[in-house]
Amino acid sequence: MLSTQISPKEGWQVYSSAQDPDGRCICTVVAPEQNLCSRDAKSRQLRQLLEKVQNMSQSIEVLNLRTQRDFQYVLKMETQMKGLKAKFRQIEDDRKTLMTKHFQELKEKMDELLPLIPVLEQYKTDAKLITQFKEEIRNLSAVLTGIQEEIGAYDYEELHQRVLSLETRLRDCMKKLTCGKLMKITGPVTVKTSGTRFGAWMTDPLASEKNNRVWYMDSYTNNKIVREYKSIADFVSGAESRTYNLPFKWAGTNHVVYNGSLYFNKYQSNIIIKYSFDMGRVLAQRSLEYAGFHNVYPYTWGGFSDIDLMADEIGLWAVYATNQNAGNIVISQLNQDTLEVMKSWSTGYPKRSAGESFMICGTLYVTNSHLTGAKVYYSYSTKTSTYEYTDIPFHNQYFHISMLDYNARDRALYAWNNGHQVLFNVTLFHIIKTEDDT
Repeated sequence: MLSTQISPKEGWQVYSSAQDPDGRCICTVVAPEQNLCSRDAKSRQLRQLLEKVQNMSQSIEVLNLRTQRDFQYVLKMETQMKGLKAKFRQIEDDRKTLMTKHFQELKEKMDELLPLIPVLEQYKTDAKLITQFKEEIRNLSAVLTGIQEEIGAYDYEELHQRVLSLETRLRDCMKKLTCGKLMKITGPVTVKTSGTRFGAWMTDPLASEKNNRVWYMDSYTNNKIVREYKSIADFVSGAESRTYNLPFKWAGTNHVVYNGSLYFNKYQSNIIIKYSFDMGRVLAQRSLEYAGFHNVYPYTWGGFSDIDLMADEIGLWAVYATNQNAGNIVISQLNQDTLEVMKSWSTGYPKRSAGESFMICGTLYVTNSHLTGAKVYYSYSTKTSTYEYTDIPFHNQYFHISMLDYNARDRALYAWNNGHQVLFNVTLFHIIKTEDDT
């Protein structure tokens, strides 16, 4: 299952296929990203615009109430002024009966009020415009609401909660799936182009859902620097959060981060090192007995890839070859704390003929090459101690693979493909557990 976010435009998460014991159904479940809706710029802009229109509408409503109230006073004043003007005209006609001086003073005051009449007329016009503006705002608000409902943004919060609920249900469903058998590899998705032709990058399969740290180890030799990124987005942008200077150089590219610690092969030895990122120190180291090292039994591409450390749903593993097993692959399950070998399986597949390998649910899958045309050619089940030849092709986009590891949390293959960091999606055949299963 490939659920790693690559870019905001890729708004889907793909979950593995599933089939019940009777073969009654195979389903591939697809769900939107949690934050896909929140990234819909058009919906967000529409909501903001609608909020502004609603705020304007409220302001216009308040202004309209005040305007209507004042307008009543204006009408009353206008009537009084017109009446007063009529009276003055009448008085002016009878001015001979009035004292000339007092009449003149009143007339001057009246003349001072005369400019208010056109102002009041304009006030009435403005009041009509406000009423018209209010109606246009109301119509615009209705149109925007209709558009919002049409594109589905009106129920954004409800939709977001439904997506979260669906994703939770899907994860609960995934927990009911037993370990699966590899059926198909699709992709790759190119996450980044960086570093030399050889290297490793990884996330921790036992990390919490909120912990998406990425570790980056360039080259297969003469290096001790591990770069850490808080997320794949930071990894893509190059925003390092921390660097670690290991006490020893590593050999090869077949390292693994598991439960907060880095496991790697010490250069020019068959010693495995467990290094804690949180403590910044070595917690354990142990020699892998009889394991070939320093290009004695590497993968087909060389690069001191004699010892391959990996993890799956079951635990921590080491894949290597010994003289005692005629240079064929040996699989050992390791204690993650002490690095002690708990159990080993000897296969008949020559290590030098393998391009890469990875573990899924206790089964080792081996590719026949690191070059163009590579495919998963051989598998060995530690559960049944049996092997089979397979034919599962995958697209070697950049022609040279120097690292290929399965991540049980993401249900994806992390690969270093000729200076490109890529992800492959895997499809697994599952047996669905029922309530009656023990």
